[in-house]
Amino acid sequence: MKEFRKTTKLCHVGYDIRGPVADEAARMAAAGISIIPLNTGNPAVFGLYAPDFVEDALKNAVRRGEAYSDSIGVAEAREAVAAYYKTKGLRGVTAKDVFTGNGVSELINITVQALLDNGDEILIPTPDYPLWTGVATLCGGKVVHYLCDEAADWQPDIRDIQNKITPKTKAIVLINPNNPTGALYPRETIEQVVKLAYEHDLMIFSDEIYDRLTFDGAEHVSTAAVDGADDVFIVTFGGLSKSHMVAGYRSGWIAFSGRTDLARDYIEGVRMLASMRMCANVPAQLVIPAALEHAYSAAPLMAPGGRVYEQRECVYRAITDIPGLSAVKPKAAFYIFPKIDVKRFDIVDDERFVLDFLHEHHVLMTHGRGFNYPHPDHFRIVYLPEVSDLEEIAKRMRGFLSGYSQKGYASE
Repeated sequence: MKEFRKTTKLCHVGYDIRGPVADEAARMAAAGISIIPLNTGNPAVFGLYAPDFVEDALKNAVRRGEAYSDSIGVAEAREAVAAYYKTKGLRGVTAKDVFTGNGVSELINITVQALLDNGDEILIPTPDYPLWTGVATLCGGKVVHYLCDEAADWQPDIRDIQNKITPKTKAIVLINPNNPTGALYPRETIEQVVKLAYEHDLMIFSDEIYDRLTFDGAEHVSTAAVDGADDVFIVTFGGLSKSHMVAGYRSGWIAFSGRTDLARDYIEGVRMLASMRMCANVPAQLVIPAALEHAYSAAPLMAPGGRVYEQRECVYRAITDIPGLSAVKPKAAFYIFPKIDVKRFDIVDDERFVLDFLHEHHVLMTHGRGFNYPHPDHFRIVYLPEVSDLEEIAKRMRGFLSGYSQKGYASE
């Protein structure tokens, strides 16, 4: 019988968040070894569950017993999203400009597929959330990674973006707040990106799924709300997975704004692709209005004394206290992207580093190159576990690094 193999196109796509190291962790778990999963941003894994009003909304949605919705989404959900974005300063967004989806992940697939033809270029940050790079590659696009500068709190390097724009560039991706770094971009930085998009006739994909999860009183600034945004076509991505602790519901949306008159064909393409999957999960859509009535219900978790705030403080202190590690303190979300002193530990392969730590201490993390970062000197920690657990993990990391070296190991 003919053997079916992975296509050449798939051979060029990486998605190491669920790659070989995660596979090894699954094998170990199946063998009865307890694994601490610091690779997942699913709050429920760590005992952070949806608020009661979200559960009540879901029960009511199920009782309604609706089948399919319109392919672009339930009207009341889209109206709630439009109203929410009005509070964030987006101008002119109405329900007709909003499409719902099965989480932001599905909408990234649809919106990028609708844009890119073979050879088209798209600017994506490094480090990135790797779905962006994977989807663009599968669509035949050429991913051009622009740098985010660790020395500047992981802000996008505007000059690097400018230098990498070519006649083939179609769009710029912003991930703000950022995964994996926890960075939050100031208005001035966003305005510079918008200015570049205007000058070069580019659209912007603004991934803002963590927009309600900020620390220290910082305000998230939406790309589509800054000066100049009305002159650029912008697709804003949002959802409930993280802010309302419902990752499994798959409840997300996009909003079109700015020069939508220049994007009629593109929007029609998105509509067609949305129609091909019938519609998004209807009960999850019906949760959106109730959730956005309490848009900032997670705020107490992010404030001093709140669980996520204290976990951030703990993990930052712990990392920066371990010889050979450093980190930029996150301003949003629940990720931190520590840097390893590669000379101190003779590190040539960051994947081997996290795999060795997994084998020795049963803690699963994601290496920096899994986020398309070009150097083997970073890894991501999800700091959703309780403080006591994070302290124990830090103790294990300190002991692990006290004698760790990759000297003599040849990276493949």
